[in-house]
Amino acid sequence: MFRRFTPVFLFFAIATTPLAIAAQDSEDFMRSAWHDYRIVTVVEGLVNPWAMAFLPSGDMLVTERPGRLRIVRDGKLVMSPVEGLPDIYVRGQGGLLDVVAHPDFESNRTLYISYSKPQGGNESTTSIIRARFEDDALHDVEEIFEADSQGRGHYGSRIVFDGEGHIFFSVGDRQVRPSGDLEAHPAQDPSTHHGTINRLMEDGTVPADNPFIGQEEAEPSVYSYGHRNPQGMIFDKATGNLWLTEHGPQGGDEVNLVLEGANYGWPVVGYGVNYGSGSAIHAATMREGWENPRHIWVPSIGTSGLMMYDGDQFPAWRGDLFAGGLTGEILVRISLDGDVVTGVENLVQRLGRVRDVRQGPDGFIYLALEDRRGNPSD
Repeated sequence: MFRRFTPVFLFFAIATTPLAIAAQDSEDFMRSAWHDYRIVTVVEGLVNPWAMAFLPSGDMLVTERPGRLRIVRDGKLVMSPVEGLPDIYVRGQGGLLDVVAHPDFESNRTLYISYSKPQGGNESTTSIIRARFEDDALHDVEEIFEADSQGRGHYGSRIVFDGEGHIFFSVGDRQVRPSGDLEAHPAQDPSTHHGTINRLMEDGTVPADNPFIGQEEAEPSVYSYGHRNPQGMIFDKATGNLWLTEHGPQGGDEVNLVLEGANYGWPVVGYGVNYGSGSAIHAATMREGWENPRHIWVPSIGTSGLMMYDGDQFPAWRGDLFAGGLTGEILVRISLDGDVVTGVENLVQRLGRVRDVRQGPDGFIYLALEDRRGNPSD
């Protein structure tokens, strides 16, 4: 099911079938510091929606993690999924992940899609394709990136454009367990893609000014490293800032400002602990010369999906970030002053696992909601 937010208007959202209770439209307006709002359902019947993309035609594309790309047209879910996707590894956290329309989609019809690519047996990795979307199908599918990473989950997979011909995208640490020498963890090694933000040209080639170009053995696409599992990312075209939310372990979810060539510390530094036991993971919470988070959540909210609002429906929220939460079943508004987080406000709680949050062309805020298991099953 999708839901949508409006100011004394609505929040529109999407969500999965099991959310029968959450699918009921709220009768009363909800209160916030700047705007009152309510939540209405846009479409139901989706299975673990992971990402949304709005097209100039008015259609909305939705990825379902079990491996389907769906169309929402005139407020209804088109029965037949989009054809032309590659083979997808659908297991655990793997599946069909992000979808983003090219900024010039109206003229070039190009989509960018991330997914977990099968590598044989139980192996998989993060892959990104681009394709032309015509007649409700994908054509001329081209792989532009395949991560050098191995593991069970933590695919990252968010994609954003910077408006200058580049795409940025995340790759998680693939759930490689921190132990022993923490600085030997692959997320601390830019010669792999584990725990990285990457930058490519829109055609998949590597920009000549990427920070690790010319460094022996370093992956040339890497832009920053030391991340755990970044699943929220947005580029602020007004300031040039690239904002990121990423999952911590038990505690220690982060908001980060991505800087060229920077090390974000995972797993050497951080604010979380091991699941269950609560035992320590990190050597410290910060280290001189490494980038510190701009905000942390302890306990975790399970960050996923990030947008920056610039519409007309909620004028007092312009320039604010909105972060989804899975375990917290929450939507959080994050206020900024330049590159400083000045406050957070919890807006939506216990509605369902917020997997993605996007601003629609109508200026409303759309949420993609999973069931409470988050499992990619029918």
